[in-house]
Amino acid sequence: MIDKIKITNTEILSNNWYTLRKITYQYLKKDGSIQSQSREAYDRGNGATILLYNTESKTVILTRQFRLPTYVNGNESGMLIESCAGLLDKKNAEDCIKRETEEETGYKIKDVQKIFEAYMSPGSVTEIVYFFIAEYSKEMKVSDGGGLEKEEENIEVLELSIDKAMSMIESGEIKDGKTIILLQHIKLKKIL
Repeated sequence: MIDKIKITNTEILSNNWYTLRKITYQYLKKDGSIQSQSREAYDRGNGATILLYNTESKTVILTRQFRLPTYVNGNESGMLIESCAGLLDKKNAEDCIKRETEEETGYKIKDVQKIFEAYMSPGSVTEIVYFFIAEYSKEMKVSDGGGLEKEEENIEVLELSIDKAMSMIESGEIKDGKTIILLQHIKLKKIL
């Protein structure tokens, strides 16, 4: 247990795409001694993600896009299958995910259900991700999706059966943490 945390120094290491800081801090250990440590924290803002599902057809909507960090870590194509997601840009998570859903998937949804929020990589990234689910139907499709050209997004929209999506986790075709969590939530809650 640590107590009485005090930040003693903050140094910006990079402020290019997002902000990487080196933070030095002290805390009081339970034996009464003071410990000092330095760690790096990457601040990219908070995000939201959603899994669209259709109870009648037992399908889900996922996306596929290039993710450079996966490429440099051994993903030969750099392509990642994932749930629709976006950064909050200091806006309401529900409004953000509705906007991102339409931009990325082409589905205009009105009703979303927040299921929880989670830190996805708390050892180095400050981001909290807000997790949502929403039912979709063919009538909600208003565009092809694919993301915004001005954001240089190149997103492929995938409609998969829930069984296929679950088998893609087992085969390693789906490796994105937030997507795996959402798919498992849908199955655990017996939504599909």
